[in-house]
Amino acid sequence: MSEWKDYQVPADAFTGRVILVTGAGQGVGAAAARALARQGATVILLGRSEKKLTRVYDDIVAAGGPEPAAVPMDLAKIGESEIAQLGVLINKEFGRLDGILHAANGFTFLSPLSNQKLDEWVEQFRVNVAAPFAITRGLMPLLTQAPDAAVLVIGEEHALDAKAYWGGFSVSKIGQQNWVRIAADEWEAYPQLRINWLIPGAIHSPFRTKSHPGESPETLPGIEALVPSLLYWLGPASHGQSGQTLLFKK
Repeated sequence: MSEWKDYQVPADAFTGRVILVTGAGQGVGAAAARALARQGATVILLGRSEKKLTRVYDDIVAAGGPEPAAVPMDLAKIGESEIAQLGVLINKEFGRLDGILHAANGFTFLSPLSNQKLDEWVEQFRVNVAAPFAITRGLMPLLTQAPDAAVLVIGEEHALDAKAYWGGFSVSKIGQQNWVRIAADEWEAYPQLRINWLIPGAIHSPFRTKSHPGESPETLPGIEALVPSLLYWLGPASHGQSGQTLLFKK
């Protein structure tokens, strides 16, 4: 089933929904946040750079979307108290949460294993696996109260194709798949709630530019090509589909 790659979003699919987007300051997260707002969702923008979040916030407001919220937060450093405060903030300001897009991406640089440091591995595991897990767990009371809720985790193709020099990044990214499968299995008691893992493949993005600096952007699909898929898996169209590994390639 691949109709999700060219999904046409119904006009009211996201009206009234509240969606949290991590990594919302740039790349996939920013594109998704703008698209969700265009479809009527109230978006909670979470990211490390307040300046980048403000830019996305202003874009959404200028386009006439529902007023978003911006929450500066570094996933490499957050702890239980910050996650608890996030839950309180969302409940107080919006009273609901209908989905999470985990688009934040922890990546240092490519190097042989002999050059990679413990701190680099720990940071990538925190951003790519531990923080998304902890945020989702902390927001479960809100997610399970929603009539229809989705969690979508953005993976990376080198998680499934382990190659030299990808080290801690690749290992942390494959950890996402196991977490998603475990969560989907445990969430069978919540038929209205689902979680899936989407691997974009090679698209022109800030991450791709950093990891493949010599690559010509003209040879790659833009991030906007991914947007229909994001909206499918975050919206009501994907109801009942959980624990899947989704490979996007145009």
